[in-house]
Amino acid sequence: MRVTSVQLEIKDQEKEKTLEYVLKILSQIPTSDLILLPELWPCGYLSFDRYRDESEPIDGPTVKALKRKAIELESHIFMGSIVEKDRHNLFNTTLLLNPQGQIIARYRKIHLFGYQSQESEILSRGEDLVVVDTPWGIAGISTCYDLRFPELYRRMVDQGAQFFLVAAAWPYPRLEAWILLNRVRALENVAYLFSCNCGGLNRGRQYVGHSMFIDPWGTIIAGGGDGECIVSAEVDVGSVDSVRNDFRVLDDRVLD
Repeated sequence: MRVTSVQLEIKDQEKEKTLEYVLKILSQIPTSDLILLPELWPCGYLSFDRYRDESEPIDGPTVKALKRKAIELESHIFMGSIVEKDRHNLFNTTLLLNPQGQIIARYRKIHLFGYQSQESEILSRGEDLVVVDTPWGIAGISTCYDLRFPELYRRMVDQGAQFFLVAAAWPYPRLEAWILLNRVRALENVAYLFSCNCGGLNRGRQYVGHSMFIDPWGTIIAGGGDGECIVSAEVDVGSVDSVRNDFRVLDDRVLD
């Protein structure tokens, strides 16, 4: 399968203009089976004052536009996240679309960031772990700060996850933490991990970029730099089973 992460440069501009730009980029990237977008790209993660006004329901204009694009490209789109409005609550919600434009997974971010961030004050946290069957195996879905909580990923593995999808808006100066956590979440779970982070400046703060694809041995097989870029690679998620059968570390866990 070919996986492509679209590492966007987040700009302080109207959501509609950003959506138009993203749709244009998606039409120009390599033909891909699975396309990833970053966290809260329509408004920018750090634009906390825009969350409520620019929130939308799950059948809102951003999701509808990406559904059409998934059909056009005949690709799965892991559409990063949006601020989802559900009655009186707001969620940091990540969706996975199939080539028929259907939502096959919805994940509401469980671990909301509070350090120098208003996310945990404005948004409600999700409660449900999400894994989903895909043509290449079972995917586990997570968002940014979730990377710091290994128990979430181990629980996804216990539900069959063979690879992880991560949408993020990870800022400087925590670049080394970002790289380390991407690699270790894959390594300790003997799984692939595909991440899509933001680039550029948002409200005066720099995102670290460095979207990356990690194999089950914790090796970076493709990665980006600081700014806007496309990360794309051919991967064989089916190899996870053979690696796990050969190196049976998950069988050696002591759970009691």
